[in-house]
Order: sequence, then structure tokens, then C-alpha cells
Amino acid sequence: MDESGQPQSGTGEATPPPEHTGPRPATDRTDTTAGRTGPGPDDARRDPAGPAGPADTGAAAPAGDHPDRPREEPRARPTPAPEAPRTPDDQPPAPGPGTGGPHDQHPERAAATSGRRKGPTKTPEPRGGLLMGRPFGVPVYVAPSWFLVAALITWVFGGQLDRVLPELGAARYLVSLFFAVAFYASVLVHELAHTVAALRFKLPVRRIRLQFFGGVSEIEKESETPGREFVLAFVGPLLSLVLSGVFYLGMRAVAPGTVPGVLLAGLMISNLIVAAFNLLPGLPLDGGRMLRAVVWKITGRPMSGTVAAAWVGRALAIAVLIGLPLLTQTDALGSRTQDTGSMDTVTDALLAAILAAIIWTGAGNSLRMARLREHLPELRARSLTRRAVPVEHTTPLSEALRRANEAGARALVVVDPDGEPRSIVREAAIVGVPEHRRPWVPVSGLAQDLTDGMRVSAELAGEDLLDTLRATPATEYLVVEENGAIYGVLSAGDVERAFVKAMARPQ
Repeated sequence: MDESGQPQSGTGEATPPPEHTGPRPATDRTDTTAGRTGPGPDDARRDPAGPAGPADTGAAAPAGDHPDRPREEPRARPTPAPEAPRTPDDQPPAPGPGTGGPHDQHPERAAATSGRRKGPTKTPEPRGGLLMGRPFGVPVYVAPSWFLVAALITWVFGGQLDRVLPELGAARYLVSLFFAVAFYASVLVHELAHTVAALRFKLPVRRIRLQFFGGVSEIEKESETPGREFVLAFVGPLLSLVLSGVFYLGMRAVAPGTVPGVLLAGLMISNLIVAAFNLLPGLPLDGGRMLRAVVWKITGRPMSGTVAAAWVGRALAIAVLIGLPLLTQTDALGSRTQDTGSMDTVTDALLAAILAAIIWTGAGNSLRMARLREHLPELRARSLTRRAVPVEHTTPLSEALRRANEAGARALVVVDPDGEPRSIVREAAIVGVPEHRRPWVPVSGLAQDLTDGMRVSAELAGEDLLDTLRATPATEYLVVEENGAIYGVLSAGDVERAFVKAMARPQ
């Protein structure tokens, strides 16, 4: 901090804080999503004090304002008494970063929260609709968009049943609804195959979502080898092919032209389509991840595999946008051109546009997440840490800020008489104290008690650093050496700005 109260940079000597170059990308947290994927969310909360360190609009206390000297004021002033260290129950919570996702995953929430908390705050579990269960310990959600698709499938399949089994009457829609549920149960089995493989490789799975046009398995980390990546991607389509075979055998065992026969035939064909579609060699589809694994194996660089598979995915999106409506205008899909009405043409074009948009967006997200993963090693606790000054809990704020300015530090750590760190003076709390009150406010009243999760090793970097901060959200963290010595204070805002700066850097 300088004499005007503006913070100075430095981790020991001098490293300016990373400049803010733009909003933080939606995946502050690194996720890998198998199957037809999307980014996983992840969220970072920004310190309301902004990018600066503890602000001091009058760091050096004037002689007349020192707590040990009389002050000429018309009102009496109390002499500040030592305060006992606050317990976690007395300490208001402070916001901290969350990070999600390469895939997330989603952040930029301002956070000046009030209230009370006990102990470290756990990151809330991401939600995605209606919770259906937790197979293998992984929550399964049904997104609201699924109900729209289920209604559409019920209507379309009901029309087909009317031509095949006209004697059903209105009951055909009940059969169609059963088909829609059974089809998405097959999609769930597809996603569970990805989940089981990920858990087998010790990759954490955040959740499974059943949504518009299929399902998503949100896997939080990337496979360590291209072989595991290939297996993780291939098991989904493989299980869909197995299900298609099972439904085929079931169809052969029942009489054709009956309700069970029609349902089994529909499930056989739909699972075959799911397998074939996901094997297309473009991200974000399973086939794209398989292509990525192959290129990764050949080149030795996962980024090269991602770039190749993502651009193939974009080409695939264009092919779907143009090719699908053209196919429906011919007899290539088993329908005669003269039977195709104008409404069917519009529906086919809309379906092609939606599919193309999903594939194109997923390919772009895959590129961004790969870029994120390449830049993660640049986030190092040691290089982002602010130099800190130890002060006792009875020290007036003005005196503590004066010492920080003299030492070129940007943070305050409250220590006990033995020199052990007990709490960190919160940056946002300092800003809220007027200059004329700072000589009478002890630092203990602005400090946040340290918990185990708020002690961060100076050696942490990259994804390990983000995981540690996400486990215990806070605005500041105490950074310590391997021997327990105080290295400094890490601001969550500094980590976020370094993250944004790294992501904004050209490839």
C-alpha cells in the first residue's frame, strides 16, 4: 500500500496484480464431459472491494489521531480495549472462487454476503433439474427440456402407432409415453457406461443430466492417457449397440404387429441411431473424443487432438445443417418425396438447425476448455501471493496499515503472542472503515478466523490450486511454506484476474 491508501503489488519484491482483461469464462472449474457434452459450470465469486489490495486512504496515522494521544473532538472517545479472537460463529462469511469447468462448466457473481457460518463452506452441489437418484453415488437430473422432448416423442410416435395399430385409439399416446420414458432410460444407460468407466479410472463425475437431445455425463477431470480417453468415449456407443441387440432379440421373441413388438422395434432402431450418431468423428460427440484420443496418441499432444476433433465437429455441424433437409427430400431415408409436405420440410430444417447448433457450440466449448487446461499451470500460488505483515489482534487498524506500507506489503495476518497465525484481516472490511475511525478499530474486529481449508501451500499450482480454493470459498487464504512459515496472503480476486488474463492470451 502507498501513503494514499492505494495498494502496492508484491509477493516479496514486486509483482503487479494481473490486469482485468474481461469477464471470467463460464468454466472456472475444469470439467470433462463425456458423450454429447456441454460446459460444466463453475463459479467464482468476486470480492466487492475490487481488484486492489486493502485500501487505506490514510495509512500513516497523524500524531493527533494516535490512540495513545488525546484527540480534539467535541465528543468523548472510548479507549479501544483488546478483543478476544472471534470464533467462526461470530465471523461473517466472505465470498470466494469456485471454478468449474473444462467443460462447466459457468461465473462472475458479485458477493458481499452477510450472516453467520460455522466452519468451512462447501461448494453447493450443481443442480440441473429434477433429481431422480444417485446410481454409483452420482446424482442424475432430468432437465426441464426433457419434458418438452418427451411430449414431442409421444405425439410423433403416437401418430406412427395410429397407422400400425389403429385399434389402440387414444391409448396409443399412453404407449407412446412409455416409449419416450424407455428411450431415455436407454440414454441413461449410455451415460452410466461413461460414468462407470470414469469412476474406474478415478475421475470424479459431478452429475448426469438427461436433457434435450440426449444426456450428459459431466466428468470433472481429463483422462491421463489417450488410451483411457478412447475407452471412456467408446463405452457409451458400445452399450447403445448392445441395447439395440437386446431389443432385437426381444422383438424376435414376440409376435409382430403387437404393442410389445412395435415398442421393441422402436427401441432397437432408436438405440442404433444413438450409437451411430455418437460415433460420428467430431467433438463434442463420443466419436470426436475417440478421434481426439487417436490424434493425441500420434502427436503426443492432447491439444492437437482437441483442435483436430473440434474442427471436424464444426464441419460435421455444417454437413448436418445442409445434408439432413436434403436427405428428407429424397427417398434416402425411406420416404417418398411426394409424401413430404411443407410442414415436414420446415420441421426437418428446424431439427437440422438445432442439431447443427448443438454440435457447433460443443466443438467450440471443447476448444476453449482445452485452452483453459493448457493455461492452468500458469496459476501458481507462490507467484500470486501478496506479501503480508503479521500483527497482534489488539493492533489498531491505522497502525497495522502503516506497518504494511512501510514493508511494502498488501495484506495483514493476525498472530497470537507466539507468532502463530490465527486470522486474516479481510480486505472488504478494511474498505468499509472510514479513515477517522481506523485508529480506534482493532484489526481483530475485521479479521476472519483461519480454518484448515484456508491454509494453502505455496507449492500449489494449476488445477490443484483451483480445487483447493473451491473446497473452502473465501476472499483471502493464508499461504504457508512446507515448514509452516507464513509466506503471504492469496486473494481470490487475484487468482480470478490471473485466470482471465491467461485465457485472453492468444494461442
